[in-house]
Amino acid sequence: MDLTFPFTTNLWEYQGEAPWFFLTVPAEYSDEIRETTPPRRGFGSVKVVVTIGDSTWHTSVFPDKQSGCYVLPVKRAIRERECLIAGQPVMATLTIRPD
Repeated sequence: MDLTFPFTTNLWEYQGEAPWFFLTVPAEYSDEIRETTPPRRGFGSVKVVVTIGDSTWHTSVFPDKQSGCYVLPVKRAIRERECLIAGQPVMATLTIRPD
């Protein structure tokens, strides 16, 4: 089963000891991921492949208790390569990894 989810959402910054940047997976996609994919790793994460612009990489999405959605961390190298700024809408495609 191919679970691929294209979406656009704003990049946001978590203010903690070390800042992290995330995209929130829309609720309808988060619900489908939760219903069809058992958590496979720590913290309830699910392995995914993500494409933003010309960048594609393997990572995981994590459940966020506050929003009830999954969140996707976007590392610095990707943000710099794709010229992403917090508050900016970002088009992403997320595919669940079968492994």
